Amino acid sequence: MLDGLTLDQMRVFVMVAETGSFRSAAVRLSRVQSAVSHAIGNLESQLEVTLFDRSGHKPQITPAGASLLADIRALLIKVDAVRGRARGLGQGVELEITVALDPQFPLPVVAHALGELCESYPKVAFRLLSTPLGASYDALLEGRCELAITGLDLINPAIELETLITVQRVAVAAASHPLARAAGATLNTIVLADHVQIVGEDPSALTDKRDYGVMSPTRWRVADNITKMALIMAGIGWGSLPLWMIEEELRDGRLVRLPVAAFGKDGETTLRTYLAHRVDRPLGPASAAFREALLTNLPPGDRTP
Repeated sequence: MLDGLTLDQMRVFVMVAETGSFRSAAVRLSRVQSAVSHAIGNLESQLEVTLFDRSGHKPQITPAGASLLADIRALLIKVDAVRGRARGLGQGVELEITVALDPQFPLPVVAHALGELCESYPKVAFRLLSTPLGASYDALLEGRCELAITGLDLINPAIELETLITVQRVAVAAASHPLARAAGATLNTIVLADHVQIVGEDPSALTDKRDYGVMSPTRWRVADNITKMALIMAGIGWGSLPLWMIEEELRDGRLVRLPVAAFGKDGETTLRTYLAHRVDRPLGPASAAFREALLTNLPPGDRTP
C-alpha cells in the first residue's frame, strides 16, 4: 500500500498541518478545498491511519499524524536536496549572485572576498541586501538570495548553517552625552531609563518583532547601523554598535564606551555569525567561490569553533 504514496500528498499533509485548516492549505497551494481534502483522504488510506480529527470546527492533527509529520518533513527535505543536487550537476556560472548580509558583520571582510570574486568571475553581477536579524532567513526562504550572512541561529531544516566569526558589539554614546560623563559607574536599567536608546528595527516576522538588547523604555528605531551611528554621534541617544565600525571614533574620543551592566564588562557583547544557504539550492560556481573567499578572509583567530 505504501508504494502508492506521492510527494504531492505529503506536501499537502504538511501544508494542512502548518496552516491549521484545509481551506488555508488550499489557498496556499492555489487549489480548491475539495482537492486538498481528497489528497488527505488518499494519504490516510495509503497509510491506514487517521491523520486529522475532522469532528470539530477545524481539523486537529491526531497523535498518529503528529508522529508521522516529522518523518514526512524530513523525507521532503531529502527529496528537495536530491533535486537541488541534480540541478547543480549541470549548472553553469551564475549571471548574478545575491547575498543577504546582516549589518553587524564586518564589511571589510565581505569587500575583500568580493574583490577576489571579481578577479575570478569578472562577468558575474553581485547584489548585496542589508538584512538585519531574521530578514536574512526571509530572503533565503523566499528565494531572493543564494547566500545569507546572519547573526541569528534560527534552526530550520531547509537551511544549512556554517559558523563564521564572533563579532564584538559595544554600548556607546557621544562624548557630549550625559551617560558618557557618568564617572565610570556601571549603568543599570534605572539609570538608562532616563535616556533615549537607538535600536535597530527587525523587519522579519521570524523573530516576532522581539527586541534584542533593548534597555531603555524610550527608544528610537532605525533601519541600519549607519543611521544609528549618526544619531548616537549627534548625542541624541546611546546604543550598541559593532566594534569594527567604531574603532576610530573610540580612539579619538568622539565615542565613549558605556559600562551597561546587562551587556557585560565594558558594555561589550558578542554575536556569533553564520553563512547560510538553502539545502535544495546548491551553490553555483561563483557562489561557491565567494564562500571560499569569505572563509579565507576571516580575521585570523576570530573564527568560532
